[in-house]
Amino acid sequence: MPSIDGRKPLGHATGHKDRLNRDLTGKFGDRSYAAEELIAELTAAFVCAEWGIDMGEAPAAYIDHWVSLLSQKETAIVTAASAASKAVEWLRGAVSAEEADEEEPALEAA
Repeated sequence: MPSIDGRKPLGHATGHKDRLNRDLTGKFGDRSYAAEELIAELTAAFVCAEWGIDMGEAPAAYIDHWVSLLSQKETAIVTAASAASKAVEWLRGAVSAEEADEEEPALEAA
């Protein structure tokens, strides 16, 4: 799975305190853990859809699993989708900045 820092998949990596500062302290079984998993999976789905990458049916089942764990909170999917959308925006900005750095012409000595 692609990563920003070599350790966390892209969706999770955007939650770092120096990026979008999401709560990444949840442990497996916690609602916050389930919420972060849903955000990361939605981020992956949004990025793949934008870039035309077919992930098949597996992501939908995974998303459904995390949504079902958060089903007591009616706004969970909307909140997670909003956070995932912000993650995609952050990734777009990071890619644009990197591309701009690569395209900048080298300064020539006068």
